[in-house]
Amino acid sequence: MDWVLSHLDDIGNLTVTHIVLCVPAIVIGFVVSVPLGYAASKSSLARGVLLTLGNVLYTIPGIALVVLVPVTLGIPLLNPVNVTIALLIYAVAIMVRSAADAFVSVSGDVKQSATAQGYSASQRFWRVELPLAGPVLLAGVRVVSVSTISLATVGALVGIPSLGTFFTDAFQRNFALEAVVGLVLVLLLAAVFDLLLSLVGRALMPWTRGTRLSAGAAKALSQPVPAGVGDVAGPGGRL
Repeated sequence: MDWVLSHLDDIGNLTVTHIVLCVPAIVIGFVVSVPLGYAASKSSLARGVLLTLGNVLYTIPGIALVVLVPVTLGIPLLNPVNVTIALLIYAVAIMVRSAADAFVSVSGDVKQSATAQGYSASQRFWRVELPLAGPVLLAGVRVVSVSTISLATVGALVGIPSLGTFFTDAFQRNFALEAVVGLVLVLLLAAVFDLLLSLVGRALMPWTRGTRLSAGAAKALSQPVPAGVGDVAGPGGRL
């Protein structure tokens, strides 16, 4: 506890640095992934190419990607932008699949109804498909946020400050408490991000707050009532 109290400035500074590395990757990753996921939902070829590419990118080890980014872009190895770009690549790799699944989950009947009411393609996307895909998109970006906060610690291995610095220092000094502090901070930060995204989702999608039907109940209620059923029941629907 004494060590924690004497290093509050370091804890605060590294936490802020960690957030600065992660937030742009999460936001830009989401913005990039939505149109890519939408394209993947419209074409089986695009879906196969994009999801396969995403899977391949996600298999690249974090430390290798942090080193490859500056070599490819010609920027200094210790530039924090390297970590943010690497995190962005991972974020898109994860989020594209979630975005594709989100748009596929929108009922074809709903889309046809919107078209029949005179919605243009862009109007249908913004007013119908995107709002209905929102809950699945939110679930995807919550996964991305947790993953990004965890992966950002890798940058400390090449000397880029983050909460991962506590892990490398603990290893070098053989001081386990520092590693525990770093682990707790990463977990807390991931939980805070997840909570904030959940609250933002509830604010932007108030229609998701109500009680949802189970998949079986929704399917049953969507089935048309056979002709004559009401007649058998008699007036008022009573037997």
